[in-house]
Amino acid sequence: MILRKFHPGSCRAWFSRVALRQELCFYSSVPVQPVPPLAQTLQGYLRALEPLLPPEELSHTQKMVQEFGKHGGLGPKLQEGLVKRAKHTKNWISDWWVQWAYLESRQPLPVHSNPAISLPRRDYNGWRNQLLFASKLIAAVLDFKAKITTGQLPVEYMRGKPLCMELYPLLFSSCRIPGPKHDYIAYHGRSRQSPTHITVVRNYQFFQLEVYNSDGSRMTESQIHGQLLRIRSQSWKTDKEPMGILTSEHRHTWGQAYNRLLRDKLNKESVRVIEKGLFNLCLDSPVMRISDEKYASRKAAQVLHGGGTFSNSGNRWFDKTLQFVVGEDGSWGLLYEQAIAEGPPIATLLDHILEYCEKPDPKRAPLVPLPMPKKLYFNIGREIKRDIEHAKQNLDILINDLDVNVFNFKKFGKDLPKQHNMSPNAFIQVALQLAYYRVHNEVCPACDIASQRMFRGGRTEFIRSPTNQTLKFILAFDDPSVSREAKLQMLREAVDAYRALTDQALKGHGIDRHLLGLKLQAIEQGLSIPKVFMDTAYGLATHWKLRTGQVPANTDSVMCFGPLVPDGYAICYNPQADHVHFSITAFNCCEETHAETLALTLKNTLCQLQELLQPTV
Repeated sequence: MILRKFHPGSCRAWFSRVALRQELCFYSSVPVQPVPPLAQTLQGYLRALEPLLPPEELSHTQKMVQEFGKHGGLGPKLQEGLVKRAKHTKNWISDWWVQWAYLESRQPLPVHSNPAISLPRRDYNGWRNQLLFASKLIAAVLDFKAKITTGQLPVEYMRGKPLCMELYPLLFSSCRIPGPKHDYIAYHGRSRQSPTHITVVRNYQFFQLEVYNSDGSRMTESQIHGQLLRIRSQSWKTDKEPMGILTSEHRHTWGQAYNRLLRDKLNKESVRVIEKGLFNLCLDSPVMRISDEKYASRKAAQVLHGGGTFSNSGNRWFDKTLQFVVGEDGSWGLLYEQAIAEGPPIATLLDHILEYCEKPDPKRAPLVPLPMPKKLYFNIGREIKRDIEHAKQNLDILINDLDVNVFNFKKFGKDLPKQHNMSPNAFIQVALQLAYYRVHNEVCPACDIASQRMFRGGRTEFIRSPTNQTLKFILAFDDPSVSREAKLQMLREAVDAYRALTDQALKGHGIDRHLLGLKLQAIEQGLSIPKVFMDTAYGLATHWKLRTGQVPANTDSVMCFGPLVPDGYAICYNPQADHVHFSITAFNCCEETHAETLALTLKNTLCQLQELLQPTV
């Protein structure tokens, strides 16, 4: 809960440093994000509570919401403040959201915050091909960055509307910096001398690798490959302390260790090199292979957190916006920090990388001797050594607590619901609620993520479930007295209701960011937090037991992150035409949640929904 006054300017400063030319290019054609009507949001909030609360609790909350929203009441006054704020800011909620959801959060970044994307295994094994592929990947990312810098990146569209592209230039040379009460973002991409290096990590050792020639041209793949070979020869397994592990700590703890670390001049120089670099490349040792069945889950976990302190977790700097992971066994993926980056822009970047990787290297390497990549050194005193030991213990506890289950559902994909005029995403969301109900004998608050990039500076909004229609369908589905036709009709109604909520969110009329804005507006005005946000119903409604996210991509990738609450799940999915990739995570410390049980139930549920749509008898 936030009780102090916000200073959103500090959060906004890093956004405003993008050059004016880029600014016009990246979001001049998109409208400002509207502040939804207050009555509509309050009505939507009460409707969202109906499937979750018993009648007497709902009645109590209805009176409270009515009091908050009445003419001359506190709600309209706060709404007026938001409308004024919208007139004087680029986006009335995004800065607050980034500050509240990310920068003020004190939880560790691995598992709790940074999402990982695991991609199909490359057809190689061994360090030689690892470095060849890594060279290609670096060249592909530099090619993508060049498109952003020169204004050649095409504007993206959703439902025929242009999207705000402002996040793209911020992906590079940016880093989250820990603080005692809140973090901030350092962005070095527009400094007088823009960084020209990346950071490569192997065997816990960090290297500064220049990726541009002295004339400003990008290095060729063969030049990069030669430099990676040099890095390999300088980074044999040693007893080096895994400095990157420090970034996995609780943010307050890491903030204190960060200040201790930077007291030393050499340490400060090394840390600044990492923070300023365009991105990180993590050259990992192979993922431990137990069985083919569990390999996909291990691979995703490897990208997400590095597999533990005896594996590759020391090859990460979790504060960095972009980290590409390339394993010796062909595993690879991307880890990103959410205060700047988001799923759809990352998916666009990955699509570009995959396309680029199909092409042969177009350039011949110039016969120019290159300087040796610079190894970064750290002075590790007794205090820092102790900090690293504590961080190692805490990260291993967190990793051992996380249950990751990744699977490819092959019976059908997004084409099946489409054939029956249903939204694939809404269909999967209803299936998730049904599967959860079958495991836990209750429905729960669930959030799906909708983009708000159709608005200037827009970030995300939640789409809530379950709806009344979903609950009605769930209760009827396993009832043998209800006919197939009635069940099918209820399924359609549940899918349509979810689709309507999605449409509302995409128009900027979702309820969750608006409710948060009203709460933060009260704090901004020095008022006590309104009673409606202290109500147990609001606590229940925002205790997200299902954190979900559809991340569609042009490849068989899967996103993975941890649950938002200790007794919850996180479910990501990538629907393809004839199959769907899922990742489910849960915490082992909670006896009620079990990722594998939910995964098996979800597979069974999807098969039964297919039978409902296309009966075989």
